[in-house]
Amino acid sequence: MGKQATKEEIDAAVEGQTVPAQFLKTVAAHPDRVALRWKEGDDWASWTFGEYADLVARATTGLSHVGVGPGDRVVLMMRNRPEFHVLDMAVLMRGATPISIYNSSSADQVAYLAGHSEASVAIVEDAGFLERFTKVRDKLPGLRTTVVLDEASACDADGSYARLIDHEPADLDTSAATVKPDDLVTVIYTSGTTGPPKGVRLSHYNICWTAESYMRLIDRDPVGLRTISYLPMAHVAERVATHYLGALFAEEVTTCPDPTQVAAYAREIHPQALFGVPRVWEKIYAGVNAALAADPEKSQKFGEAIDAAKPLALAKAMRELTAEEEATLAFLDEVAFAPVRALIGLDACEVAVSGAAPIPVEILEWFRAIGVPMSEIYGMSENSGPLTWDPYEIKPGTVGRQIPGCTVQLAEDGEIVAKGGNVFDGYLGDPEKTADALDDEGWLHTGDIGEIDDEGYVRIVDRKKELIITAGGKNVSPANLEANLKMIPLVGQACAIGDQRPFVSALVVLDPEIAPAWARSQGIEFDSIADLAANPAVKDEVERGVADVMSVFSNAEQVKKVTILSDEWLPDSEELTPTSKLKRRGVHAKYAEEIEALYR
Repeated sequence: MGKQATKEEIDAAVEGQTVPAQFLKTVAAHPDRVALRWKEGDDWASWTFGEYADLVARATTGLSHVGVGPGDRVVLMMRNRPEFHVLDMAVLMRGATPISIYNSSSADQVAYLAGHSEASVAIVEDAGFLERFTKVRDKLPGLRTTVVLDEASACDADGSYARLIDHEPADLDTSAATVKPDDLVTVIYTSGTTGPPKGVRLSHYNICWTAESYMRLIDRDPVGLRTISYLPMAHVAERVATHYLGALFAEEVTTCPDPTQVAAYAREIHPQALFGVPRVWEKIYAGVNAALAADPEKSQKFGEAIDAAKPLALAKAMRELTAEEEATLAFLDEVAFAPVRALIGLDACEVAVSGAAPIPVEILEWFRAIGVPMSEIYGMSENSGPLTWDPYEIKPGTVGRQIPGCTVQLAEDGEIVAKGGNVFDGYLGDPEKTADALDDEGWLHTGDIGEIDDEGYVRIVDRKKELIITAGGKNVSPANLEANLKMIPLVGQACAIGDQRPFVSALVVLDPEIAPAWARSQGIEFDSIADLAANPAVKDEVERGVADVMSVFSNAEQVKKVTILSDEWLPDSEELTPTSKLKRRGVHAKYAEEIEALYR
C-alpha cells in the first residue's frame, strides 16, 4: 500500500506541484463531474469541475480589479458554502494567500487576525460578519477592500461577490504558472486555547506532499468520493479533507453551512468518506442508543449483536477471517446493523475518521462492529493535518502509524516529534514561538506525550501542558479519564479536575438524548434536563457508572467525585473551541464555584 514510502519518494512525486496547477489537471480530466453540491431550500444544486473553474477564472479577474496581487493576503470569513472554494482558489490564482478565520471571531479578534496577517482584502458572508470588520476598520490601515457575498449587504461593503465574478475569465493556465511550491497556500490560525492564536505558515509543497501521502494510504481511487464539508474552513482538517483533496483528486464535496446538521445531511448524502471530531460520532452513537432504549427487548438484542460482532470486526482489520467468522459477521450485519447504517446514512461509508481529540475506544469499536470503518487520526495544523493514521489496519486506543514519508518518534521525555514534507516552516512573524516548535534539526515538537508500540502504532497520553499533577505529585492524563467518563450512558461530556488538588474530580454533562430516554424507561418524571441533573436516581446511576469506568485506573488517577451539569457544551463557547476541543481554562473559570464545592 505504499506504507513504507520515504520522504524522498514523495518529494519526487510532488516536485514542482502547486494547488492551482493540480486543480487545473483535475478540471481537465473531469470537467463534467460534480465538484460541489449544496442545498437551496429543499432542493440540491451543484457545480461541475468545469463550472467551478469558470467561476474561479472570473473571480481571479475580479480580484485583480480590487488590487489583489502576488504576496497579498486575503481574509475569508464565511460558513461552509460553495463560494468559499471558488474564492480560496481564485486568491491562489492571483499568487496571493487566502486565510480563513473562525466565524465566531469577535470584532477584537478580527482586528488581531486581519492585522497580524496583514490582510489587504476581507471577503465575508453577510452583514453580521461585515459589521465585525467595520467596527475595527480604523485599527486596520492595511485593509483596503471589503467584499460581501450577500448582495443585500453589498451597499455597506466595497464590493460584492456578484460584482467580483462579473468579469471576463482569466487565463488560469497563465495564472497558475506564476505560483511556486514554496509560496504560502494559507495561514492557519490556531484556536488560541493557550494564548493569542499563532499563524501556521503552510506552503503549496506542504499540501501537495500531504495529499500524496494520503493517496498512498487509501485503497480506492478518490475520484468522485462523496464527502461533506461542515467543520470551519479555518480548521486544518476541514481545509485539507474537503477543499484541497476535493480540488486535487476530484472528490464530490457537499457543503453544509450548519455543523449541527451534518447527521441530517449524511442521511441524504450517504457519504463515502466522513471526517468528524469525536463529539460528532458520540452524538450519532447516542442517537442510535436513545432510539433503541424505547424498546428494551430490541435494545438488548442489538447489544448482544454488538458484543458478538466486535471481536470479529476488530480481527478483520488485521487478518483474513475464516469462512465461519465471515458468515457470522454477514448474518449479524443483515439482521441488525445494515438497517441502522442505512438509517444514519453511513451505509456507503468507506472511510470514517475521528480526530482533533481522543474518541472513547468503546465508541470506535461500536462503529466498527456495525460496519462503519472507523479509524482515528492524529496531527495538528503545524504538520498540515495528519502525522499518524491507519485507515484500515487499526488498533483501538492508538492513532495508527506514521503516514507515508513522515518520521514520528519520541523525544527523551516522551514528547512526540516528527519530520516530513507535511511539517510547516514556522509561525507567521513569530521566530520565538517557531524556535519552540521546530528544533535545529527540523523536528516538530508536538507538545503531546505519547507511546509507540513494537509495530509502530502511536498512543497519545495527553498534552504535555494539560497533564494534571495532583497535590500528591501524581501525573494524570485528563483526556483518558474524560474518554472513559463519556462511556457512562447518561454522560455526554466531561472535564476532569485535579491539578494541585488532593484527588481527581470531574464535571460531567448529561447526554441530552440518552438521559431523557433512560429516565422515561425508569418511570422518572421530569420537565427538563436540569430536573434530571438534580434527581437522586440519576446521581446514583452516574456514580455507579463512574465507579465502573474508573476501575481500570490506579487509585491515584481515579475520579473520586463528580458534579452533574445539565447544559450541553456547544462548539465555539466558553467551554469548547469551534472544533469541540475542551477550553479547560474556560471551564475552570465558568464553573469555579461548582469545582470548589467538590473539594469542601
